[in-house]
Amino acid sequence: MGNRLSKIYTRTGDDGTTGLGDGSRTEKDSARVEAYGTVDEANSAIGVVLACDAVPTDVRKCLTEIQHDLFELGGELCIPGHSAVQQAFIDRLEDDLDALNADLPRLKEFILPGGGPAAAACHVARTTVRRAERRAFTLSRDENVRPEVIKYLNRLSDLLFVVARVLARAENGQEVLWNRDRN
Repeated sequence: MGNRLSKIYTRTGDDGTTGLGDGSRTEKDSARVEAYGTVDEANSAIGVVLACDAVPTDVRKCLTEIQHDLFELGGELCIPGHSAVQQAFIDRLEDDLDALNADLPRLKEFILPGGGPAAAACHVARTTVRRAERRAFTLSRDENVRPEVIKYLNRLSDLLFVVARVLARAENGQEVLWNRDRN
């Protein structure tokens, strides 16, 4: 492992640039920084879900593993040319998604975000992951982003949708179904 920060502020970013993992510097609003910054934001949003009491043990284990994955994924985006996300990460998401979705009722309507505090927080995490996926795709137009990164983020947003449904039930909440004719 590289050097740990012993001093939190460095003043090197006061000029509007930030250091990448390879030692190079780039603008703080570059596509690369936007991509890994949004992944960090998604990881924090998942942390909010995990801070809720109503999260079942199996979901807690799944989300904690995802937080570790996202830290690695963010590192991959922060270090040009670095590879961290493996197909096995994506396969695990798909297995978890299938297992969690198996006991849920079939969807016939769109679901509005909500269902209880943990479920609502999970919907925020899901939409943040969708934004991270868009930012990674934007970066891929100009720089190399391995397809595993975008696939992972795409599967993760799907998984978080299912987790939100599971959490709504764990909190004894009800999913709010979209109803165009609500009058």
